Amino acid sequence: MKIGILVVAYNAENTLAQVLDRIPSNFVEQIEAILVCDDASTDDTHQVGISYKNSSELPLTIIRHPKNLGYGGNQKTGYQWAIENSLDLVVLLHGDGQYAPEYLPQMVEPIISGNADVVFGSRMMTSGGARKGGMPLYKFVGNKILTFLQNRLASVSLTEWHSGYRAYSVAALHKVEFLKNSDYFDFDSQIILQMIGAKQRITEIEIPTFYGDEISRVNGIKYGLQILVHTLKFRFTRNKKQN
Repeated sequence: MKIGILVVAYNAENTLAQVLDRIPSNFVEQIEAILVCDDASTDDTHQVGISYKNSSELPLTIIRHPKNLGYGGNQKTGYQWAIENSLDLVVLLHGDGQYAPEYLPQMVEPIISGNADVVFGSRMMTSGGARKGGMPLYKFVGNKILTFLQNRLASVSLTEWHSGYRAYSVAALHKVEFLKNSDYFDFDSQIILQMIGAKQRITEIEIPTFYGDEISRVNGIKYGLQILVHTLKFRFTRNKKQN
């Protein structure tokens, strides 16, 4: 299968090279293409990416948006890229190092083996694991509460809705209208709901939690309200169709 890696990056000049370095060497040969998508960073993220490409054998493409498109908007660019380049699957990886590149083989395996259409890396599968990895208490509690509510409303049993480590088959992306989603952080919940609605097979794998010096750009209250509204709308629409 043609595997693509989408690295979303914003002000990641201090972490981007290390993230790329950590891609397992024995996995590199399976990668068709890597897109580093710099979302109009105000630091030297783009130049770091260009310099890395010039000295690396990774199949890298480095782009920089002239205007900040937002976390969701950046993903839209990447998934369109995956479709336009006839890839078979694409993995979302963050340029700030919060998610472990070492787990890329595990992230793609369920799709390659034909057992899943979508794979989510979950930090919540082992009790206490997220907190040991440095997840702040308020984020842990908010994550658990929102995941519980969204599971109830969407009639699923995911251990986490709010991880940014994901792999999608490009066939699954073709089945949902992800371009209509938000450009903000609620994009992640919207595309989960779309995949559930499209009856795509979702699998979770356990991943480690790491919180370093990255700056959170999520307004927690705004984010929580937005995703609950999206999930309520999904529930209402589904019930209406069933009736």
